[in-house]
Amino acid sequence: MSLDQKFTESAEKVKTFTKRPTDQELLELYALFKQASVGDNTTDKPGMFDLKGKAKWQAWTDKKGTGQDAAKEAYIKLVEELSAKYA
Repeated sequence: MSLDQKFTESAEKVKTFTKRPTDQELLELYALFKQASVGDNTTDKPGMFDLKGKAKWQAWTDKKGTGQDAAKEAYIKLVEELSAKYA
């Protein structure tokens, strides 16, 4: 199975979790997913009243410089770890 197939499969697996991961775990999932699928964050920083948007933006920006394949591998690994707790 290719890396892209495993990545897509992991993204689908997250949707089947029966319990909600912690906010920090969700931010990590989001950041790795965005880095793997889009690359470095080039979007404008959200306004100061958009706390959720700022947290997501910062988490993604913190992954800057991580290659897309490396981000996919990290995402797959994280989903495997979380599925043991939340699936």
